[in-house]
Amino acid sequence: MSASVRRSRDVPMLVERAREGDARAVARLITLVESGDEVLPELAAALAPHTGRARVVGLTGSPGVGKSTTTNELVRALRAQGHRVGVLAVDPSSPYTGGAILGDRVRMQDHATDPGVYIRSMSSRGHLGGLSAATPQAVRVLEGAGCDVVLIETVGVGQAEVEVASLADTTLVLLAPGMGDAIQAVKAGILEIADVFVVNKADRDGADATYRDIQGMIGLGERGPGEWRPQVVRAVAARGEGIDDIVTAVDKHGGWLVEHGELRRRREARAAAEIEAIALGVLRARMGSLREGTGLAALAGRVAAGQLDPYAAARQLLDDLAVD
Repeated sequence: MSASVRRSRDVPMLVERAREGDARAVARLITLVESGDEVLPELAAALAPHTGRARVVGLTGSPGVGKSTTTNELVRALRAQGHRVGVLAVDPSSPYTGGAILGDRVRMQDHATDPGVYIRSMSSRGHLGGLSAATPQAVRVLEGAGCDVVLIETVGVGQAEVEVASLADTTLVLLAPGMGDAIQAVKAGILEIADVFVVNKADRDGADATYRDIQGMIGLGERGPGEWRPQVVRAVAARGEGIDDIVTAVDKHGGWLVEHGELRRRREARAAAEIEAIALGVLRARMGSLREGTGLAALAGRVAAGQLDPYAAARQLLDDLAVD
């Protein structure tokens, strides 16, 4: 019996054990997700009835703003409220070896023995946008395992790291004094995705200026009646200060999402993006099989010789994929 067959037969048992709080079962399920195992359709089907109930909160910001420390303290505050918490901490991977330090896990050792907390470090594996390609399915695993709140901490690569907004119900953007001047506050990109801004390390010089810059940026935005106005919270996560204010702001945004029907819209958009990504993955796999054959090479030869235009070749390629 092949290993994949054995794993396939284990999926219902693993899901059941994960729902009972077995951390090893959760770890194995996420490993199946990260490895792109062929049992993923079966796993997704087993998890589907147990998903869609957890709040998903994303944390992003430049390196050094204190994302891991803030995440650690948020876990503490959420556990004090009785929530079961899952954390996905995405670390950058080496472009040479594909490995990653996974240092975020090191900063969250306070919760290592808490059965109500599951922390998983994930390598980005070259995926752009600050997340791992496996993150959406890993969120489903944690939801299926009974987590009330899932925290997603992104790589921390800079202003283009906006993918987390499409996956989270509420997105926190962390800033710190001395990380840039007022011009940074009005740049397009990462600052536009925030539902809550956190000015961390607020005990440092320049914190008041950073707070004012963000408030000024928010004031420049155009909003219709009832639209969400991003909250700005000060914190010193290393001392646990301001964490309750962050939780309050997240709860307030969660209430607004439900009241205005935005939660359903965001989750439907998330599901659409997930379906699209899976479909594109299947198409890429089929494209790979075509590259191994003669069809694509023949089309490329005709295009290079001027006998066929690339759009017509692409249409023919798609027709061939549809037939397969």
